[in-house]
Amino acid sequence: MTGLQIRRRPTVAPVAVVALGLAGTVGLLSACSAPSGGTDAGESGTVAADAPFFPPTNRPDVRGTRGAVVSDHPLASAAAHDVLRRGGNAIDAAVAAAGVLAVVRPHMNGMGGDAFALIYEAATGEVHALNGSGRAGALATPEFFAAAGDSTMPYVGPRSVSVPGAPAAWVDAVARFGTRPLSELLARAAGYARDGFPVSTRLAFDFESQGGDLSEEGRTLFLPDGAPPTVGALLRNPALAETLERIGRDGAAGFYGGPVAEAISAFLEERGGYLREPDFAAHTSSWVEPLSTDYLGHTFLVMPPNTQGLTQLQQMEMAEALDLTSLDHNSPEYLHGLIEIKKRAFADRDRWMADPEFADIPIDQLLDDAYLAERAASVDPQAAAETVPAGVGEPIALGPDRDGLGLGDTVYLTVVDADGNAVSWIQSLYAGFGSGLLEPTTGVVLQNRGALFTLDDGHPNQVAPGKRPFHTLTPMMALRDGDLAFTIGTPGGDAQTQSLLQITHNLLVYGMTPQEAVEAPRFRSYGGVSVAIEDRVPGDTRAALTERGHELRIVSGWTATFGGAQLIRVEPSGSLTAAADPRREAYAVAH
Repeated sequence: MTGLQIRRRPTVAPVAVVALGLAGTVGLLSACSAPSGGTDAGESGTVAADAPFFPPTNRPDVRGTRGAVVSDHPLASAAAHDVLRRGGNAIDAAVAAAGVLAVVRPHMNGMGGDAFALIYEAATGEVHALNGSGRAGALATPEFFAAAGDSTMPYVGPRSVSVPGAPAAWVDAVARFGTRPLSELLARAAGYARDGFPVSTRLAFDFESQGGDLSEEGRTLFLPDGAPPTVGALLRNPALAETLERIGRDGAAGFYGGPVAEAISAFLEERGGYLREPDFAAHTSSWVEPLSTDYLGHTFLVMPPNTQGLTQLQQMEMAEALDLTSLDHNSPEYLHGLIEIKKRAFADRDRWMADPEFADIPIDQLLDDAYLAERAASVDPQAAAETVPAGVGEPIALGPDRDGLGLGDTVYLTVVDADGNAVSWIQSLYAGFGSGLLEPTTGVVLQNRGALFTLDDGHPNQVAPGKRPFHTLTPMMALRDGDLAFTIGTPGGDAQTQSLLQITHNLLVYGMTPQEAVEAPRFRSYGGVSVAIEDRVPGDTRAALTERGHELRIVSGWTATFGGAQLIRVEPSGSLTAAADPRREAYAVAH
């Protein structure tokens, strides 16, 4: 029995369990073959029957009283923490981290991508939602793509690029809630871009494995001589530093007007893209109302469409209807139920998720308790479903199956400050290196979010001028009795809602600490009966899932297949506990 399986029966109000911060090989081996029983052994090696057992984790829960930060890179976490220590608030710190991530994770996010954020305002108890996703240009009609010879939306290249929204999101978040000048918050990022930052083993691997679609300009910077920079070498992008400084000085106009917008639009036009300077000038972020539901004694808040936040809430409601909380952790019945309700939520998602300014999305019907209970009741407890239709609306042609597109090349960060303000922030290029295009005079890698439009007639997500594409990005927050309980999010594309539900159950049902909850083995359901599952899930569970018809791909080690979740929990004492996923290079800092 592994350390993560000692809680055989769930409880909604678990006794806190303390996790030892064992690292590296010790943590890995212990997770696979930890003893049952206590650890209080004497010289004889016997274990006292009443001794507590402390399940090992790769990393410790990081605890503090004045502020906490978790991000997808140590340098970004350090930058955000420095802002907090110098008196900045959570919004200041989040934007500082977002800027650094745009430099040190250039294949996953940046100024050429999009962003979304949930912001908890401690003074009022309100949660504000910032939609920082960009739109299609004025030329982006189905006829434009047909004339270019596209029968489906291009996955990479110039016609996959929608207007980047991240820079405006930085500007707007700081303008509304920040306390520090934007130029100050982006200075650390600009410094890393100009002076260089050390290439890690993981970054070099990502460059080599994900750089196949890079343009010549991108290969010159990220794959010089056909190979990634040497581990430990400094990677510099002086052009990106200038763009960061321009935004810090001029705000949104520094990106969406002037030399930057001119250079990027000319670059795309020359290559057959649809974006022009007026498309950049017209861009705005949107402050929107988050969606919410009550689940396991908490109120969960997510982004509304055009994201899959609604899908997250559907999965929670269906899990409650199936009473999965009465099942053992990672038992066959538990995992089968989660996989099958995911299919139902994703069928609705793929039928309806789109820009609500262009589509009439039946949100109330899709979140109706009776409807979701009926959907949950349709799960066969003994057989995996090959296909599941949407439960609302007439069937509609969806084109090629997009379930599982992309590996989740996204970054997530979260911050809680001394006053209780909190940010749950996510930003992304979508695919590795996005569209594959680097505009060399600005240093900006351009996203391929436009690939998530469809050309299918009649679909709510059909490409149109000024329209935002469907997004997988879904940061989340949880409140308890109106107060902040925890922030949580993960990269991972289609895995995001699946991972967040599993981690939420680990916390609230199975009594795990934040770090245990993040590290516990997970699954990721793809299309049909295809499921990736970590090898730390017990073998008898995997065998039982196979008997039910799931086609399992066993994943060993700590890979990004399942995302890279991060969270900060507010304890009853008011202290903060932060967790960072070892599946990525995420790190937590608190004080």
